[in-house]
Amino acid sequence: MAIRPVNLSTIKEKIPNLYEAVVVTAKRARKINDDNKLEFNTLMSTMTAGHEDEFEERENPEQLKLSLEFEKREKPHIQAINEMIKDGIEYRYKDNVSK
Repeated sequence: MAIRPVNLSTIKEKIPNLYEAVVVTAKRARKINDDNKLEFNTLMSTMTAGHEDEFEERENPEQLKLSLEFEKREKPHIQAINEMIKDGIEYRYKDNVSK
């Protein structure tokens, strides 16, 4: 995977404060990662384990194929940065209501 530099001015066009952009992008990357984990775990739980032998560990080709598919996907932080550059990520501040 090649390194692709990102021009900071393109990010500042979407969000004027660069530090906010970093926080928003990091939170979006966490959300993407959580979604990927959930999808992976649900797909793994639907697969049959096959014959369980406590002395021998055997590779399951279905699980191996699924793992390789998820490894080939774009990394969550790269996806979040691309979303920020292309579409912008919608975000809002938490309401600071103190009573």
